[in-house]
Amino acid sequence: MQTDCPSARIDGAETIAEAILYEGYLLYPYRRSSVKNRVRWQFGVLVPPAWGEAHGLVDSGLAGSAESPWQQTECLVEAPDTASVRIRLRFLHLQRKVAELRTADAVYRPVDRVEVGGRTEFSFDEAVPREFDIEAPVADLRHGRRLDIRVPGGEDVEPLVDDRGEPVGRVVRRRWPLLASVTVSAVPCQAPFRLLRLRIRVENTDRTTPVDSPRDEALRCCLLATHTLATVSRGRFLSLLDPPEWAAHATRECRNVHTFPVLAGDPGTADVLLSSPIILYDHPRIAPESPGDLHDATEIDEILSLRTLTLSDAEKREARATDPRAAAILDRVDAMPPEVLERLHGAIRAVEPVQRKGEAATDPARPWWGADAGIGPEMESVLVAGTLLSRGSRVRLRPRRRGTDAHDMFLEGRTGRVEQVLLDVDGSRFLAVTVDDDPGADLHQWYGRLRHFRPEEVEPLAEEVEAP
Repeated sequence: MQTDCPSARIDGAETIAEAILYEGYLLYPYRRSSVKNRVRWQFGVLVPPAWGEAHGLVDSGLAGSAESPWQQTECLVEAPDTASVRIRLRFLHLQRKVAELRTADAVYRPVDRVEVGGRTEFSFDEAVPREFDIEAPVADLRHGRRLDIRVPGGEDVEPLVDDRGEPVGRVVRRRWPLLASVTVSAVPCQAPFRLLRLRIRVENTDRTTPVDSPRDEALRCCLLATHTLATVSRGRFLSLLDPPEWAAHATRECRNVHTFPVLAGDPGTADVLLSSPIILYDHPRIAPESPGDLHDATEIDEILSLRTLTLSDAEKREARATDPRAAAILDRVDAMPPEVLERLHGAIRAVEPVQRKGEAATDPARPWWGADAGIGPEMESVLVAGTLLSRGSRVRLRPRRRGTDAHDMFLEGRTGRVEQVLLDVDGSRFLAVTVDDDPGADLHQWYGRLRHFRPEEVEPLAEEVEAP
């Protein structure tokens, strides 16, 4: 068990929690006019209970984009009664940004946009992060501990003036009150060792939202991107993804609704837990190559960055006027040094050290594809239909009909050249191929953009192997 107080470690886990908080906040191309940015707030949305019931939101699935009045985390923890559990609830609070134009009679009226001095402001929805902590000794959780949350509404006004300092309009940001509760409890499990099932239930308790309100209005009183972090002192959480055999029965009794808990913090530790509406593996982390938040942590940073760089000046102006966080992304990508962008092209990491039969443990400094540093994708080979294929081998492509890239169907019968033989982390082999008569083949080969096929998706050709 952990013997030190893990309170400070909750901040370390917030790197991942922050990505969850803003997942889908505003998707590329970061412009209000983009269709996919007109239906927002897809994860961890806790709606007012009466409104949710009226709209049939009674799903009790595990996680995902389902909306519900509540979410529930159940996990397993080994801890004495004297241990302390801290729960941190985190979510976004909707903030409606309205651009208002000043009329000749000094009255402000809402408009779609206001332009002044080269600056444009759109009416658009933003969000403010909120977090609340609840802490209690394990002994007290047998009776449950509840925290009622009240977030006040508010209004901020930003004047817009012209070059002469005359008022032209203003930006008004409004927030509506939120009501919610967090209930934490713990009960003993049937297990050969002392084990508790910890339950964290988060509910939207708003009673003011009319049941016939459209979703756009109901969101004012919703908790968005709701998730929780938990720490325990002098104890540890058990993984629900890979529990010890003696806790298997207790694991199956855990009921998680609209959220799922995983171990957070550094690998090898077990005193921090993250429960989110996005299902993750234990000890998730942001890739160290990532230059910053792109509002889509499940996408590939390189693709998003390259696409952002291709935006026209007009599109960038619209994105900057849409949201301050979008403007920050544009600034960061525009100023990204070449070496940082190159780092995003890819990295190889082993799931576990590779160890061949009869050999000593692999040196972690050696390549992931084998203990021998002299082995690599350009030197590997694979036997296909009695022919040993390696770099330079000629093949005919026979892509599978199902379970593959739909675009591969257009390569049926085409010929190509094997550039690499790749070994996946699960032991599967793939052939990296350049396609004949592809006008961009040289560029793809230079940049490493190769097409990948399984051995059963190619036919060896009779021609001799080409010189690498």
